[in-house]
Amino acid sequence: MSTSVERMVDTARYPLARPAEWGPLIDRIQADLRSSGCSVLPDFLRPPVRDALGREGAAVAPLAHYDVETVNVYNIATDSELPEGHPGRVTFERGNAFVARDRIPPGSVIQRLYSSEPFQRFVAACFGLPRVFELADPLSGLCLNVLQPGKEHPWHFDTNEFTVSMLTQEPEAGGVFEYCPNIRSAEAENFDDVRSVLDGRGGSRVRRLSLRPGDLQLFKGRYALHRVSAVEGTRARHSAIFAYSERPGVIGSVARTRQLFGRVLPAHLNAGSVRVDQLLD
Repeated sequence: MSTSVERMVDTARYPLARPAEWGPLIDRIQADLRSSGCSVLPDFLRPPVRDALGREGAAVAPLAHYDVETVNVYNIATDSELPEGHPGRVTFERGNAFVARDRIPPGSVIQRLYSSEPFQRFVAACFGLPRVFELADPLSGLCLNVLQPGKEHPWHFDTNEFTVSMLTQEPEAGGVFEYCPNIRSAEAENFDDVRSVLDGRGGSRVRRLSLRPGDLQLFKGRYALHRVSAVEGTRARHSAIFAYSERPGVIGSVARTRQLFGRVLPAHLNAGSVRVDQLLD
């Protein structure tokens, strides 16, 4: 493992360079993912690095693309023709913003961690995969999610099967990660269950996480409805999203990229689209 990553990660608890010692840790993480679709590795980064993490995030947060918009949980057009009672007819105001990868300094903590081969091998093992690949997307492979006070990231499903993220700045209050594990599957949308949560009738399904800067979160967001509640107080919530794929060369769609970052690059215009299932989105 590179010296820089060795200095960043608490290798006594998370021995990235020593796969032979991963067994009990990977077993615990995979058990979490099977039961709830989520596993949190607290204090993944060493304390001095957590301080740098916060400073670096705050420095680039002003570069985020802001575009408050009306959305639904499937991120499809809100005027789509859907039957009465369909959860896609319920709309929310999405207020989170994103700093694209090309605006995050190469030497920053999250850039070095994202590109680290030992970290990638560890992430792959956590999800039971032979390997993960960095996205070929120059904007969304790695990004910083910014939620200003009063804003929220409403209920939604991810388009990718798994997500790796890390809180870099904690808000004064609010900004709680909430999720409903396994509320749908690759074979079944379970629209009634999704609608019950959106209507406030699915309280028993909703789990809440208290995350701290430097905690690593592994999450299966394709099948779990999830959100970040409105941020309260005067300090924004920042989180890094490490986007990996099971196959190389993955690039985001033109529409979704423009929605998130306000721009597209030639790589997006020339890329095709590959789906892993036939879910609505």
